[in-house]
Amino acid sequence: MVKKILKKIATVTCITLFLAAPVMASQLYIGSRTVDITPQLPVAVTGQFHLRIAEIAETPLIATVMVLETRGAEGDLAIMVSCDALYIPTDLVALVRQAVKKQLPDIDENKIFLNATHTHTAPVLALDGEYLIPKTGVTQVKDYRKFFVEKISAAIVGAYHDRSPGSVAWGMSYAVAGYNRRIVYADGTSGMSSKTNLPEFRSLEGSEDHDVNTLFFWNDQNKLISIVVGVASPSQEVEGRYAVNADYWHPVREGIKEKYGKDVNVLGWAAAAGDITPHIRYRKEADDRMRNLRNLSRTEELARRIILAVDESYDAVATERHSELVFKHQVEELPLPERWVTEKNYLEAKAFVTNAKEQIAEDPKAADALYRMMNWQERTVKRYEKQLDNPKPMYPMDLHVIRLGDIAICTNEFELFSDFGIRMMARSKALQTFVIQLTGSSDWGSYLPTQRAVNGGAYSAIIHSNIVGPVGGQVLVDRTVEVIDQLWDKEVK
Repeated sequence: MVKKILKKIATVTCITLFLAAPVMASQLYIGSRTVDITPQLPVAVTGQFHLRIAEIAETPLIATVMVLETRGAEGDLAIMVSCDALYIPTDLVALVRQAVKKQLPDIDENKIFLNATHTHTAPVLALDGEYLIPKTGVTQVKDYRKFFVEKISAAIVGAYHDRSPGSVAWGMSYAVAGYNRRIVYADGTSGMSSKTNLPEFRSLEGSEDHDVNTLFFWNDQNKLISIVVGVASPSQEVEGRYAVNADYWHPVREGIKEKYGKDVNVLGWAAAAGDITPHIRYRKEADDRMRNLRNLSRTEELARRIILAVDESYDAVATERHSELVFKHQVEELPLPERWVTEKNYLEAKAFVTNAKEQIAEDPKAADALYRMMNWQERTVKRYEKQLDNPKPMYPMDLHVIRLGDIAICTNEFELFSDFGIRMMARSKALQTFVIQLTGSSDWGSYLPTQRAVNGGAYSAIIHSNIVGPVGGQVLVDRTVEVIDQLWDKEVK
């Protein structure tokens, strides 16, 4: 009997030790590249409902690649690409992965993700009729997509071959680069980027996140090679121009390179900011006065604030470098419940589409202003029709969660309202959590609003703006936090 009990204890102990086996810290390997993805002009740029043809490039558009790897039995890989784009269609992400896999057949291509900085002055990337673009005289979407895939896949392969031992430090500071753009009025309705200087104005609807999260990477010669900057604000200060422009990320990158070295690669990560804008919602005149006294444009002013936050972090953490650390990258397809399209939504959208088609038939030039809006609402019509056969539709989203030492990195494919990002950060076991939005999109960059926003209405929270609604948003938060917890549950050795 005693022998049997001891045997059971030994078995249980072995299982317990196996399950609680510590995670090993490993040497970090780093590769990084920057590539120019500026299109051939003229080109159709996206981010507004009307067609815009850009004749000039006011700044270059950039994609920056970061390859992180550890080796051995517990080794892992992450390939992250920050792109000056409004959104990155999921089918285009797949093409980049395929192109890289052909050149690097031994890697797990699913460990690649791309994020958009959300500039509204970058080329159209969707093939499904976002605008009615002229067939001649402008760069075609299919041609720019081919160029995009070739440039970025080549940069990924180059960065992968550049891998060498290195170290990382993480930091955080603050900068006011974004403001909540959902405006609440006395009658309970909300507006999107609407007026605040009205008697009926009551409050901003949601949160603001002024954190500037940073990562600094050095090679084994102690040379700074790359900086990650995470800001909860889309890059849409110059959003309405008929030009190619990387928005405030261009002066951010240039300012960082001027101080830290021209060869430093800068990755811009947009944190949860679906209801955030860099446009000031009140006290604009006072802010403009200070900016004018500094003799800065609005994008330069935003860059000044962000760079100051980067400097503050660097000065504090530059000597706290980690070369051997825990590095884990979990990828999964997360099914999210789609937002339900009501019969009322369907009938209203169908009526709009019918009327728009009639206007375009009478005046083809009307397509410049109506075509995207018509297609936008036609998608709602098609979603309703699909619901008739599938009353519980799910949206499959690629979720990436990374543990890098004490920090977590987690992704989503939406213009995610800031409250969801704050929920993730508040519940995360990581010391510091980077939320990255717009890491793929099947709908030109779909918003994911809170229930409070849906109740208030307006663009970004109406049915046409969302594939996934508040219920799916909470599923995303809960699963992201669950994966982070799993990555932190084991003791580090």
